[in-house]
Amino acid sequence: MAATVILTYKGRGRIKMKKRDYLEVGDLSTTGVERVLDIATRLKADDYPGAPLEGQTLGMIFTKSSTRTRVSFEVGMHQLGGHAVFLSSRDIQLGRGEPIKDTARVLSRYVHGIMIRTFDHEDVRQLATFASIPVINGLTDMLHPCQVLSDLMTVQENFGTLEGRVVAWVGDGNNMANSWLNAAALLGFELRLACPEGYEPNREIFERATRATAVTITEDLEEAVRGAHVVNTDVWASMGQEAEVDARELAFKGYTVDAELMSLAADDAIFLHCLPAHRGEEVTEEVIEGPQSRVFDQAENRLHAQKALLVELMGGRG
Repeated sequence: MAATVILTYKGRGRIKMKKRDYLEVGDLSTTGVERVLDIATRLKADDYPGAPLEGQTLGMIFTKSSTRTRVSFEVGMHQLGGHAVFLSSRDIQLGRGEPIKDTARVLSRYVHGIMIRTFDHEDVRQLATFASIPVINGLTDMLHPCQVLSDLMTVQENFGTLEGRVVAWVGDGNNMANSWLNAAALLGFELRLACPEGYEPNREIFERATRATAVTITEDLEEAVRGAHVVNTDVWASMGQEAEVDARELAFKGYTVDAELMSLAADDAIFLHCLPAHRGEEVTEEVIEGPQSRVFDQAENRLHAQKALLVELMGGRG
């Protein structure tokens, strides 16, 4: 998503520039994703020059609690030479009814970028519409595009390329499943989703992906996982779905990634989970702590991939 805006800088006159947002994976082109992953790899190897975001500030709005999102963005901005400001709904006027469009325009006068982690995806869209600075979707109930960047980085680290890889998703057709669909549509790898009836991913996102690459939905876990290079899952009940726990436990019974299921994947397959994990539900202890698990590499890569995204949207390129 991009918009041409006019920003006024004291003593520097009026500058016309193109503002870029990251609300979903498709907001980066295929070459854009490749460039971000390349920058992330260089950052991880300490092979990226200087402090590209020196003097810049990222405003971080949280209406959902977080461990990985908050720490990775805050530490990332520090490592890039910038600064991050944490803003919970208790700290800002959004929590008291200020319109999103007002908050967007005010923050645009104070900071250089906004990251928001919230419930309703429409709130993020509205924030991006009225902000004159880059807006990053840190998570909504619809999408989790920052997590998918780190997942793609992890896959690339293990296989060297995404080309020709088969990714399997087991469980809820949630924001992560939707984001994997967007990634598959953009990058062209095969994606198989095993979801119980009634818990499929967003229909529009799914249909768009099917027009771009090989995507299937099944209720058969073995069908989805057989021969896959990457096996993915997530919790049965995400944040905000606490009232549905009992119904979801019943619906997802059997949708557990265990050693027997992993044995059907490719010999060099890896296991991914965006965390936090509920051991004994969506994944067994044996798998998440086993030799095929890459969940903690994946968690670390949130830092590197998001730093690269910040450089791409807010800074120059080395």
